[in-house]
Amino acid sequence: MKIQFLGAAKTVTGSCHMMETGNHRFAVDCGMHQGNAEIEKRNLDTWKYKPSEVEFFLITHAHIDHSGLLPRMVRDGFKGTIYCTPPTKDLLEIMLRDSAHIQEMEAEWRNKKRQRFGKEMTQPLYTMADAEKTLSLLEAVEYNKPFKPFPELEVNYMDAGHILGSAFIELCVQEADGEFKAVFSGDLGRPDQLLINDPSIIKDAHYLFMESTYGDRDHKNKTNSRVELAEAIAYSYAKNEKVIIPAFAVERTQEILYSLYLLEKEGKLPADMPVYVDSPMAIKATEVFRKYPKYYDEETKAILESGGDPLDLTNLKFTPTTAQSQAINLTAGPAVVISASGMCNAGRIKHHLRHNLWRPGASVVFVGYQGKGTPGRRIVDGAEVIRIFGEEIAVKAKVFTIGGFSAHAGQSEMLEWLEHFTTPKMKIFLVHGENKKQRTLGKLIEDKFNLEVHIPDYMEVCTMLPGQPLATVVDEEVAHPRIDWDFLIAQTEGQLTTLRGRVEALQDKNWIDQTDLRDRLLEINKELLGLASEV
Repeated sequence: MKIQFLGAAKTVTGSCHMMETGNHRFAVDCGMHQGNAEIEKRNLDTWKYKPSEVEFFLITHAHIDHSGLLPRMVRDGFKGTIYCTPPTKDLLEIMLRDSAHIQEMEAEWRNKKRQRFGKEMTQPLYTMADAEKTLSLLEAVEYNKPFKPFPELEVNYMDAGHILGSAFIELCVQEADGEFKAVFSGDLGRPDQLLINDPSIIKDAHYLFMESTYGDRDHKNKTNSRVELAEAIAYSYAKNEKVIIPAFAVERTQEILYSLYLLEKEGKLPADMPVYVDSPMAIKATEVFRKYPKYYDEETKAILESGGDPLDLTNLKFTPTTAQSQAINLTAGPAVVISASGMCNAGRIKHHLRHNLWRPGASVVFVGYQGKGTPGRRIVDGAEVIRIFGEEIAVKAKVFTIGGFSAHAGQSEMLEWLEHFTTPKMKIFLVHGENKKQRTLGKLIEDKFNLEVHIPDYMEVCTMLPGQPLATVVDEEVAHPRIDWDFLIAQTEGQLTTLRGRVEALQDKNWIDQTDLRDRLLEINKELLGLASEV
């Protein structure tokens, strides 16, 4: 079998593992690449996936970094089946429509700007029509009910304990050279997580493709995290300001609601403090969660049986419309605002940050992973100023980073899950993680389990033969195109030399024009200073 890593290779987003065996071609996951502009360009490289040649996709869960390119595949020729669990199917109906709406709106915004400059119009990554076609291809499969997409492949979905309906996937493959099992962890959940069952246990695999998002550290204690959330609420409540919580619409929003439910029971959520869920997708996702109580863990089922509802609060308000969302920031007084996106790079959360990030009494509470290049990551890393909607906003609010809410297994939890595997000489691929964190985790695995660990690169092709060494091919120019810094810096210096030679012409301009040009140069100087400070 050959596998090509089309995403989540030394990065966290864009999960897609394309496989070929015999005359068959299929993939586990098809996620959107998220991060800086260079990473997001990968979403346009549809030709690398060869959509019309893919027979089917096996989707581990509904998060966009694992599913968000499916409509792009359909747009460019994919017509096969998309397998997923029933909750994932329902969540994808919400998330892919929402993603398509965002793609259309962003394309419209870009084109208005390009039209003013006489530039050629651009197309959205995909449209709502593409999303609707994609949804018609979804086929639900239950946990622990193996099926065969073709005779030489048996597939089994097992509970990954990450979000509602999330799965890791067992593939039993028969080839002329022998039979082997490959396991894809998807996003591996944590034990004792609110709402969700613990990850299932598996004991045998020849090849394990394991996520490594938090490969270099453990999470904070869950109880302590709820205490920190209470501290953020108390801080801003006392100052009559708002608590802004950027949260992914699926799972994280519901876990925060559950935590606030527990705080309310403990008397740590002020009775007159409204809690807004300000994300149409999160509101719809919460209804999906309510639809599938059989997927809850035993503790949550017990609360429901006793008449409680961990997804409800006394002062909970849902704000599906734009007008209701805007009214939140027009209303004086403290409030908790849970909004998307979780990394602050899109959606309504940007408006709430614009209104509150500069207020010393406000709080911004990060409860999930912040990808490199995202506004959320820059705030967490200590940025003093953030650009939102073209405006520079000072970061004066108190920033809380609460790692205990993560739905990803931490380092120790991943190692504990690995302890159950008993297959000798199992080969481990670390995916879905930043390279530094992967190297840390890989060294621990090699030392503790004496297993071979491989960290694949973007677009790498690996051939897997039972009992044989891995054969890998990496095109460095494709994975990491060289950046000619000497040329770029020389080009910048050349522009400055040209400008220096035109100082007299600058001085001959009228005073108002000179002030405009001065301000533009000051902005350039500020950008260069910021760039230099990051090196």
